[in-house]
Amino acid sequence: MTERYSFNSRTKNTLKWEDYVVFGGTLLIPAGIGLYHAIKDRKKNSPSEFLVGNRQMGTIPVALSVTVSFMSALTLLGMPAEVYNYDTMFWWVALGMVMAVAGAAHLFLPFLYRLGVTSVYEYLELRFGKRVRILASLNWIVQVLMYMAFVLFAPSLALYSVTGLDLRLSISSVGIIVTFYTALGGMKTVLWTDSLQTIIIVVGLISLLVQGSLAVGGFSKAWEIARERTRLRFFDFNPSPGVRHSVWSLVVGGGIMWMSYLGVNQVQIQRLMSCPTLRKAKTALWLSSVGLVVIVTLCILIGVLIHAFYKDCDPLKFNDLISSSDQLLPLFAMDIFATTPALPGIFLACIFSGSLSTLSSGLNAVAAVMLEDYIRPYCCITITDFRATVLSKCLVILFGALSLALAYVVSSLGNILQIGYAVTSILDGPLFGLFVLGMFCPCANSVGATAGYFTSLILMLWIGIGAYLNGVSTQVSSTFVNGCNWDIIGVNYTGLHTAHNFTNDDGHADEEVAPKGYLSIYDLSYIYYSATGMIVVVFVGIVVSLLSRRFSPETPASSQYSRSILDELCPCLPEKVLKVFRCNTQPEQQYQSTNEEIPFDVIAKDI
Repeated sequence: MTERYSFNSRTKNTLKWEDYVVFGGTLLIPAGIGLYHAIKDRKKNSPSEFLVGNRQMGTIPVALSVTVSFMSALTLLGMPAEVYNYDTMFWWVALGMVMAVAGAAHLFLPFLYRLGVTSVYEYLELRFGKRVRILASLNWIVQVLMYMAFVLFAPSLALYSVTGLDLRLSISSVGIIVTFYTALGGMKTVLWTDSLQTIIIVVGLISLLVQGSLAVGGFSKAWEIARERTRLRFFDFNPSPGVRHSVWSLVVGGGIMWMSYLGVNQVQIQRLMSCPTLRKAKTALWLSSVGLVVIVTLCILIGVLIHAFYKDCDPLKFNDLISSSDQLLPLFAMDIFATTPALPGIFLACIFSGSLSTLSSGLNAVAAVMLEDYIRPYCCITITDFRATVLSKCLVILFGALSLALAYVVSSLGNILQIGYAVTSILDGPLFGLFVLGMFCPCANSVGATAGYFTSLILMLWIGIGAYLNGVSTQVSSTFVNGCNWDIIGVNYTGLHTAHNFTNDDGHADEEVAPKGYLSIYDLSYIYYSATGMIVVVFVGIVVSLLSRRFSPETPASSQYSRSILDELCPCLPEKVLKVFRCNTQPEQQYQSTNEEIPFDVIAKDI
C-alpha cells in the first residue's frame, strides 16, 4: 500500500468518479436550498426577509453560520501547513477566539443589537456623523472583497493540485454557484447552507484525522515524532511583538483580531441580527466558540499527522509534487485516501464548504451595506421594498463577479494563511478602532475619529507594505529528504538529510545574527496588526478630540451612543475615577447597557 504514496511513487493520486459525485453534490445541494427558499418566499419581497431572515432565525443555524463564516478554506488549508512548516504554537489562537467571543457578546453586540441596525456603520453615523460612516463602510467593502478573493482561490487551488483542472475554470465555477444561490435565497439560504457546510467540514476533518492516524501507525506515534523533531511548542512567552507566534501574540493579538471579526464585522453582526432577541444572539455567539475551538484543534492535529507522514521526505523539496505549502493538505489527503472510494471527494467537499460559507456570507453582507449606506441615503430614499429586494439581489451578482476578478490576482501569491490574515488585518485594525473609540470613549468626536482612522491606516499600510517589500519572514523548521526513494536530475535523494534550519534543545531555531537592512518595525507579527491599528485609532482619536473640543464640541445626541469602558467593565471603581473617563458626561447621558430582553420587532426600525 505504501507504494501508492507520493514520496515513493513520485506521482500524485487522482480522483475517481465516486469523488466527483460527492464533490458535485457539495455544489448542487446549496444551489437547491437557494432555489427552494426562492420559491417558498417568492411573495415575501422585503429587504428584511432577504438580508436578515425577517429577524426570526433560530439559534443553532446562526451559531453554525458564525462558526464557518471566517473559518474558510483559507484557514483549513493554512493551519495544518503552519504546523508542518513551523510548530504547534498556533493552537493558542483557540483561546484567543474564546476571549474574542466573550468580548463580542458582552461589549459590542448589545450596542449594535439594541439599535436595530442592518448595517453596523449606521452606528458610526449616529456617533460621529456621515463622513466617518462612509469612510468605515468603504474600508470594509475593500477588505471583504479582498478576503473573498483569497477564499475563492483556496479551494480552487485544492482542486487544481489533485486533478490538474484549469485553475481559472475552477475559480469561475465556484464563484458562479455561490453567487447564484446567495442571490436566490438570501439570508435564510446562507444560514441553512452554512449549517450543512459546517457538518461537512467537521466530517471531512475527522476523516483526515482517523485515516491519517492509521497511515502513520497511530496518532501517539505522530505526536512522538513531532516531539522529537521540535514541532511541539506550546510555551513561548517571549513578549517581543516581533515574534511571529507566541502565547501573547496569539492570545492577545489573535483575540483582538477575532474580536473585531465577531464583534463589529458586518458579516457576523448581520447573522446575529437575524435572531429574534439579544439573549438568543448571545447564545448563538457562545455556541459558535465551541465550533471554532473544535475546528482549530482538528486542523492542528492534522498538521501533526502531515509532519509525521512526510517526516523523511519533504514534498516541498520537489516541485514536481507540490510547489507551495498550501498544497500540503490536498497532497496528504490524496495519499492517505488513495484506496478508499469517495473519501477524496469528502475532503474536497470539506475544503469547498469552507469557502462557500465565507463567500455566501460576505456577498449577503456587502449587499446590505451597499443598500443601507449608499443607495437608500443618497440615491433612492423612497425606494419600495420590492425594488430594494431586487436591487439587493443584483448587488450580490455584481460583487460576486468582482470577487471572481480579484481571485485571479490572488492566484499569484504564496503563503495564503499569513497573507490573508495580514491583508485583512491591515484594513481591519483602523476599522475596529473606530468602533472601540465610539463605544467606549465618550470624549471622542468626529474630528478625532477621522484623524485617528487615517493615522492608523497610513501606519498599518506602511508596516504591511514595508514588511512585504523587504521580504520579512520567519525561518521554517527542519525537514528531511532521506526517505525519498527516487532520483531527480541524476541526484540520488535516498539517504540524504537536508533541513531548512537546525534547532537547539529548547526547540528554537539557531539563526545567524546579521544586519537586517530594514526598520525593526517591519518585524511586527502579522497577528498584532489588528491590535496595533485599533490602539493607534483610540490614542490619536482621544488626543485630537480633546484638542479640538472647543472647535467641535460633542453634541448631547452623540454621547448617548457611548459609554466609558470603566463603567462597562469596572463599575465598582470610585466615582472620582469613573468620572474622569466619562469626560464630563453624566451617566444618564451615556448609552445604558442593560440586560433587559427586548424583542427585535419592538426595537428594530422598518428597513
